[in-house]
Amino acid sequence: MGANMKEELLKKIADREIVVGVVGLGYVGLPLAVEKAKAGFRTIGFDVQAKKVDMVNAGHNYIGDVVDSDLEKLVKEGMLKATTDFSFVKDVDFIAICVPTPLDAHQQPDISYVRSSTEAVSKHLKKNTMVVLESTTYPGTTEELIRPLLEQGSGLKCGEDFYLGFSPERVDPGNLIYKTKNTPKVVGAIGKDATEVIASMYRAVLEGDVYEVSSPAVAEMEKILENTYRNINIGLVNELTMLCQKMGISMWEVVDAAKTKPYGFQAFYPGPGLGGHCIPLDPYYLSWKAREYGFHTSMIESSMMINDQMPEYCVERAGKILNQAEKALKNAKVLVLGVAYKQDIDDYRESPALRVIEVLKREGAIVKYYDPWISEYRYKGQVFQGEPELTKELLEQADLVMITAAHTNVDYGFVQQHAKAIFDTKNAMKAISPRDNIEVL
Repeated sequence: MGANMKEELLKKIADREIVVGVVGLGYVGLPLAVEKAKAGFRTIGFDVQAKKVDMVNAGHNYIGDVVDSDLEKLVKEGMLKATTDFSFVKDVDFIAICVPTPLDAHQQPDISYVRSSTEAVSKHLKKNTMVVLESTTYPGTTEELIRPLLEQGSGLKCGEDFYLGFSPERVDPGNLIYKTKNTPKVVGAIGKDATEVIASMYRAVLEGDVYEVSSPAVAEMEKILENTYRNINIGLVNELTMLCQKMGISMWEVVDAAKTKPYGFQAFYPGPGLGGHCIPLDPYYLSWKAREYGFHTSMIESSMMINDQMPEYCVERAGKILNQAEKALKNAKVLVLGVAYKQDIDDYRESPALRVIEVLKREGAIVKYYDPWISEYRYKGQVFQGEPELTKELLEQADLVMITAAHTNVDYGFVQQHAKAIFDTKNAMKAISPRDNIEVL
C-alpha cells in the first residue's frame, strides 16, 4: 500500500490534481491557501469563525501579506473557497493545520486549537491524504499528540493509509522581501516516503528551498531554535541597554557600530519588550517541555525574564522623564504612539505596547493612544479605542509622548514640534532634530 500511496500522490502533485485543505485562515493559513491556489491546486480553507469564512468567500482580504486582487480572482475562478464544515476534509488530499498555539494564563502551552482541529480532521480523513502541522509547538507534538488523534478518529494507520509531517510556518508580517512564497521551508515527517511526498507538495507551490529533516521532532525543535535565537539576542541587547543608560551611552549607536563587522555579529535592537505570535511564546514551549526531562533552560529563561520586564522598565524611565519636568506619573497625560508589535502592520498579538499601557494606567497615568494601523484593540477582555488622528492639540495636551512602534507613516517632525517631552523606545526619531525634547531608550 505504502508504495502505491507514494506514487499516486506524486503523480497527483505533478498533474496539479491534489485538492488542498488549510485549517485556520489567519496570518499563516490564508497566505498559504492563496499560494496553493495560485500554484494551480484547488483549495478549501477551514475555519471555525464564520466571519472569516464569509469574508474569504466574498473575496475580501483581511491579512496584510495577501494581495487583495489575488484573493478576489482565486475565489471568482473557483480555485479557493472557505467553509466551517469539516466534512469537506473527505474531498482533500493535503491538509495543513495552521491554528494558533498561544500560552495560557500560567505561561503553559495551550494546544487546545491544535487538538480540536486535529479531532475535527480525523473524523473525515480519507486514505492517501497528507497531513501537515504548521503551528509552532513543542518537540514531540506531531508524533505524541497528532498521530494518535488522527489514527483513533479515522481508523486509518499513519504511514500506510496517510502521511503525517511537521513544517513550521515562517511568516514575518510586514516583511517586504520574504513572503510565504519565497521563504525556504523545512519539512520533517514520519518516514522517508512521507517526507519526500510532503516536501514535493511544497516544492510545487513555493519558490524558496524545501529542506528535509529526519523527523517531525527535528523540524519542531528547529522552529523553536529560530525564535529562541532572537529572544536570547534581544534579551542580551535589552540588558545592555539598561546598563548603557546608567553609563550615559546610547545602545543604538553601539549596535550600529558593532554591525559594521562583516562576520560573527548580527544586529538586534532594544525595545519595550517582545511581541508577535512566535518570539515571545516559543521559548516557553521549550522550557515547559524541558521540565519533563528534569532539565532547566537557564539561558533561555534569563532572556525571557529580561524581555518580560521591559514594559515595566520603560514605564520607570517614563516616570523619570516626567520627574525632570516636575510631574508625577500619577495623573500625567501620556500619549502612546503605536500598539502594533512591529512597524507598519495591524497585528498587536503579544505586543509589549499593551503591557506598557497597562502598567502606565496601574501607576495612575491618563493614557491615550494613536496608531495609524490599529483604531481599536482588545486586551484581557476589554476593547480600547485609539485616537482618530494625530493632531497638534493631542500632542500639546500630553505631558509625555511615548513611541512604542516605529510606524513609518507617522510624521515624527510634527511630533517633535508639538510634544513637551518624548520617550522614543524604538529609535523611530533618530533622523529628527532638534532633539532637546527627545529621550531614547
